[in-house]
Amino acid sequence: MNKSESKYFNTANRMDEAMIKLLDRKDFEYITVKEICEEAKVNRSTFYLHYDNTRDLLVECTEYMNRQFLTYFKNGKSSAVFNIENSSKEELILIKSEYLVPYLTYVKENARVFKTSISKSVSMNLDESYQKMFKYIFNPIMDKFKVPNEKRKYIVAFHINGIIAIIMEWIKNDCDMSIDDITQIIIDCVVPKEWR
Repeated sequence: MNKSESKYFNTANRMDEAMIKLLDRKDFEYITVKEICEEAKVNRSTFYLHYDNTRDLLVECTEYMNRQFLTYFKNGKSSAVFNIENSSKEELILIKSEYLVPYLTYVKENARVFKTSISKSVSMNLDESYQKMFKYIFNPIMDKFKVPNEKRKYIVAFHINGIIAIIMEWIKNDCDMSIDDITQIIIDCVVPKEWR
């Protein structure tokens, strides 16, 4: 990457971070290009060099958060999740310390961003991210476990909403419990004893 590319990506990252901060304070519909530029310390022409509108920035912002999240896993991703075909069933149980600790570390270090992304999930287009996760991760895993198709969306909804509820309660209490303790609470609540 040359110097100008590096500068371009650095500016884009600043605008992503500005959008996240602004979403913490107000609804997406009320965020203006002017506010983003002020927060990111860039001018309007720079904004329009990168994006056509605020919606484009929002889409990129969600992708930015996903990239940031993946850096918390060894080598940027979890090997079993990205190699579902060749993984054993035991490796594909995602609700265990190996996966939860990096996830909860990310959440704790980015509690405001996480809280904002959950409370503004429609604005941040997180449904699209969940649909991709369902298609490329959860569905293939449930194929291996032979989970009937008609039950899958309910099982995933239960797990995602249950885990998010625990995490939101943890954040509400300023992450007062250790990551290991929250990991164990999630495992105890969500994973059937026969899978442990």
